[in-house]
Amino acid sequence: MGCGRHNNVGGVTEGGNCVCEVVRAILDIQTQAVRDDCSTCTTNCFLEPLGGIVSPARSSADTRVFTLLTKTGKPFMATFASDEYPDVCVSVYFRVEDVFDDCCATLRVLIPLCENDYPVCLLSDCGTQVSLHKVCEVSGYAASDSCITVDLSCFCAVQCIEDVNLGICN
Repeated sequence: MGCGRHNNVGGVTEGGNCVCEVVRAILDIQTQAVRDDCSTCTTNCFLEPLGGIVSPARSSADTRVFTLLTKTGKPFMATFASDEYPDVCVSVYFRVEDVFDDCCATLRVLIPLCENDYPVCLLSDCGTQVSLHKVCEVSGYAASDSCITVDLSCFCAVQCIEDVNLGICN
């Protein structure tokens, strides 16, 4: 049994997702020990309303930026096309546009930006892997015109980064 997989014998699901079971157990333990002055996880993907991640006062946010980890634990990356930034074409940041057929989604690829709003090239020097050092240089995002369709069951983790306003029409 792997990440997100269940053994189905005669229509009955056996086992379950061990990661999910462990995390539920940890949550139960934490809940029993929680004190009123504990702060909540500020990057929880379920945090409402939109704009609540990092800056609760941000009311004009239209996008919850997130990343996905593959079953091997590596950041999932996708390419985008940009005439404005021809030297940068890979990102690990996404905005969900649609979810359908239970576990498929259309994701907009977001352009990673540094402090001066110039795109950050996330690839390592060899150009085949994401450089985690370069990920740390990202401080903003811009919407690209590139979208991909993914099967969400192919991923083991989602990490919400922050809520931002990209000026995307809904």
